[in-house]
Amino acid sequence: MSRTTAPAPADRKDGATAPAEGLSHGLKQRHLSMIALGGVIGAGLFVGSGAGIAAAGPSIVIAYAISGVLVMLVMRMLGEMSAANPASGSFSVHAERAFGSWAGFTSGWAFWFLLCVAVGLEGIGAAKIMTGWFPGSPEWAWVALFMLVFCVTNLAAVKNFGEFEFWFAALKVGAIVLFLGIGVLAILGVLPGTDAPGTANLTGEGGFFPHGTEGLIVGLLASVFAYGGLETVTIAAAESEHPVQGVAKAVRTAMWRIALFYIGSMAVIVTLVPWGDKAVVEKGPYVAALDHLGIPAAGQIMNVVVLVALLSAMNANIYGASRMAGSLVARGQGPKALGKLYGGVPRPAVLVSCVVGFGCVLLSYWSPDKAFIWLLNTIGAIILVVWFFIAASQLVLRRRTEREAPEKLVVRMWLFPVLTWVALAGMAAIFVLMAREEGTRVQLYYTGALTLVLAVVGFVRQKTAAGRAS
Repeated sequence: MSRTTAPAPADRKDGATAPAEGLSHGLKQRHLSMIALGGVIGAGLFVGSGAGIAAAGPSIVIAYAISGVLVMLVMRMLGEMSAANPASGSFSVHAERAFGSWAGFTSGWAFWFLLCVAVGLEGIGAAKIMTGWFPGSPEWAWVALFMLVFCVTNLAAVKNFGEFEFWFAALKVGAIVLFLGIGVLAILGVLPGTDAPGTANLTGEGGFFPHGTEGLIVGLLASVFAYGGLETVTIAAAESEHPVQGVAKAVRTAMWRIALFYIGSMAVIVTLVPWGDKAVVEKGPYVAALDHLGIPAAGQIMNVVVLVALLSAMNANIYGASRMAGSLVARGQGPKALGKLYGGVPRPAVLVSCVVGFGCVLLSYWSPDKAFIWLLNTIGAIILVVWFFIAASQLVLRRRTEREAPEKLVVRMWLFPVLTWVALAGMAAIFVLMAREEGTRVQLYYTGALTLVLAVVGFVRQKTAAGRAS
């Protein structure tokens, strides 16, 4: 049998092994490396980071550095578990192996819901850019077009998804690298027509912490959620040519690249542009910085980059949602019809994920102040819940793997278990900070309610299954 048709070890109902049965293995290492960046580098970085800068001022660099360290720890833990047991369900499979099917059910379906809503949000953002270029055209039509294109892309062989994501992510990375290069030249005063700003923007207008620790906290919360999406690479690893080596390398390279792009970008922006400049929020920090340097057509250039970023994230999230749903079904935790494979692709899961994503878009038109806001609040802290499951699972599975199959630990968490506990403490601190801040408290409550409901349903299903087995 060929490499792409031979059945792989299944995501069994006990969560014991790796990729979902029958998934193809068409992703190459270069695909994995870019998929790791594709899901995380989106409008949150290019546009949304402006709100964090407005709240924290220059100290946004510290906020992104702190949250970046937390993300590095989480990804190292996830990389360890995924290299030891590659699975299309990623952290959901690991949580199931560690704590039982209820944990896999809870974390998996919560993440699927997050990705579906994110697909809708990215579609709305991309449509707004298109209607700016084509006034009078309906936003929903653009969203429908994008959804159709990426639905077809994801229905085809996985290598087609990988190629789309590779080039999308490459354009985003190229844009950020170019921005960082121009910014560094301007900071050094060697860019034609610019003078070195020195530390004027870092220490002026209220100093490095213009809004004190409260501003830093708001910036920290904003930065934490900007990093969400890196988890997709461990889902994709199950469909790569060499899952173990692929996920190990992709996780290692993604961590330092994300740190460089996020923290480096924030440092360049707040050094070049006064943090209080309204354009940082209104136009986005990247456009504000390019305008400040007198770069021609900066706004349109960044609109193209943001559009590519949104479409890339859309593509990656449809893929991640479909594979997570397929894995859950393969483990007996969802409707069987969703898990059927056609040509190595869970096409029903792709279609349902796209339909749910487009449904979120329709809600934004039909009930923007009620149903849509409810959706946004519900997904507000899901990524933190997922990270918590990752860290808790790693605590359990690391010791189990050391006893049963130590040769599988090709990626190891640093200073285990100390840094795992540090990461858990960091997440607990962020939950507390969210409860303190009025703007994030509601999100925490809604996400908590969703997580509790899923956990109860998952626990009942686990008990029912155990009763039948006995």
